[in-house]
Amino acid sequence: MAAPDEPRDDAESPENVPADAPSEVKADAAAAEGSGEHFHSARLGDDVADHPRKDVPHPKDAAEPDDVIHQPEDVPADTSEQNSGETQRVSADGEEAPLDAEPTAKKRAALIYNPIKVEPEQLRARVAELAAAAGWAEPLFYETTVDDLGDDATRAALEEEVDAVLAAGGDGTVRAVAEALTSTGVPLTIVPSGTGNLLARNLNLPLADTDAMIRATFEGDVLSIDTGIARIRRADGDVEEHGFSVMAGMGLDAAMIQNTRDDLKKQVGWVAYVDGAARSLVSAKPFRVMYQLNGHRLHSAKVHSVLFANCGALQAGVALVPDASITDGRLDVAVLQPSGVLGWLGVWRSIVWDNSVLRKFRAGRRVLERRKDTSVRYLRGTGIELATSPAQPIELDGDEFGEATRIYTRIVSGGLSVALPKGHDVSTL
Repeated sequence: MAAPDEPRDDAESPENVPADAPSEVKADAAAAEGSGEHFHSARLGDDVADHPRKDVPHPKDAAEPDDVIHQPEDVPADTSEQNSGETQRVSADGEEAPLDAEPTAKKRAALIYNPIKVEPEQLRARVAELAAAAGWAEPLFYETTVDDLGDDATRAALEEEVDAVLAAGGDGTVRAVAEALTSTGVPLTIVPSGTGNLLARNLNLPLADTDAMIRATFEGDVLSIDTGIARIRRADGDVEEHGFSVMAGMGLDAAMIQNTRDDLKKQVGWVAYVDGAARSLVSAKPFRVMYQLNGHRLHSAKVHSVLFANCGALQAGVALVPDASITDGRLDVAVLQPSGVLGWLGVWRSIVWDNSVLRKFRAGRRVLERRKDTSVRYLRGTGIELATSPAQPIELDGDEFGEATRIYTRIVSGGLSVALPKGHDVSTL
């Protein structure tokens, strides 16, 4: 395998753009060729900031005139997974509460949860009980809905100057809350819920011990980890920016998520994605992309999927991106470009066998060093921009986010503080 900071030698350079490349891709290559510019003058990677969605209004303004937080220009959530309506703060008993909380001199936490994925009454009561035992004020409670995945509720909690935020409700809720907490220094506690818990798995957190994670809010350790930001351009030219904690993707992986049946996911959990993958592979076709790692030359390739990883482990111990670390300040990229049935077997072998088994042993690593395999290409850098046409589906932390013709992803080094149980082992992160 080539050095992770360099594109593989078999990647096509812009001067060799194939005749079947889309017109937008050809224009990008022409703009870069001989001009010293990147893709073109409106490159998404220019003038980025450390915090996503700078255009979000002040929470109090967003709540006018009905004291309810409204999600501004966000991607609609899956309505079958959420209640309708906008996010509101609720009391410990679950009754509606005003957006403005009573001030307190004590430390205070906020719990943001998806009521479909947790037992709200039990969770609120336990968080309040452990907060009181630690000498903290009664927590603030927010429920997510189709109109607020949790990021607006988190911003409202930050306006109340909370000292910690707990997120419960699956990967989508954790992603949204982490997005709003990026670069704030306020610690995030992940209360494992739902079917994925990918960030919790990558941090080796106790998935079955809710009390241990709640206690970590008040008496645990705090670790700074990396977090990801994706800036995307839609086919109509609109540009949005969102956070991700585990990984983002364009292509087949996003189509797989779109094709996963919600009823099956509720019945069998993450195994339902196998069904989604099978149905996606039937119509899967490669598409042409131009991509450029920060500080490197422009490349062209035909791919089925491109994954942008902050950390690399999936469920069942599968190491999708084996060298990804959540504390190294680097973005790891996996480019999937299988050719035919044998190519897909190569992808399966690389991800399930090579990454998850062979790399654990010295002899296995020697085998991999001698093997030539172009079905999966690994890259590493501070950020990467990718363009394609027509638009392709994208996903962030397992949530579908529509389609885009362009995406720029990067890592905010140490941008998210997370609460861990006291003495939690972080040596393998």
